Amino acid sequence: MKTGLLPIAGEDAAVLILGTFPGERSLATGQYYAHPRNIFWDMLDEICGAGRQQPYEKRCEILISRRIAVWDVLQACDRDGSADGSIRQPVVNDFATFFGNHHCRTVFFNGQLAFKLFTKHVNPDHFKNSELVVLPSTSPAYAGMPVEDKCRRWNRIAWCI
Repeated sequence: MKTGLLPIAGEDAAVLILGTFPGERSLATGQYYAHPRNIFWDMLDEICGAGRQQPYEKRCEILISRRIAVWDVLQACDRDGSADGSIRQPVVNDFATFFGNHHCRTVFFNGQLAFKLFTKHVNPDHFKNSELVVLPSTSPAYAGMPVEDKCRRWNRIAWCI
C-alpha cells in the first residue's frame, strides 16, 4: 500500500484544491504534481505566481500566503504506476480533522475522480459550509480539453482568494 503526502495548508486556508492521489514522481520527490507534463503548477502560476520556475518550498509558501491549501482525497491506496484508474483499496484522508482546523469556503477538485471519491467516502457534514467545484484534470493523461480552456476554468480559484 502506498501512502500519500501531507497537506500544504496554512491555518487560515480559504480554498482547498484536492487531487486524487500523488503520482509516482510526486511520491518519490515528496512534492505535489512533480510530473513535468502535469500543468498544475502552470495553472497556479497564472493564479498566484506559484509556478514551477520557483523552488518547491517557495511555491508552498506562496500558496499558504494566498490562503490556498493542496491535498489529496486519498491518504493511501494500492496502485500500479500513476494512473488513477488502477487505484485499489482506497483509504480516505482525515477530512473531519482537516475541516475542523481549516474553514475552507471552496473545495476545488482536480478532476472528476477526486470529486467522486470525495463525495462517496467523506461525510457531508464535514464540508457542509463549503462550495464544491470540479475543475478539469491537469494530468497529462487528460487531453480531452485544450489547455486554454482548462486555464479559463482554473482561474475561478483567483476569485476565491
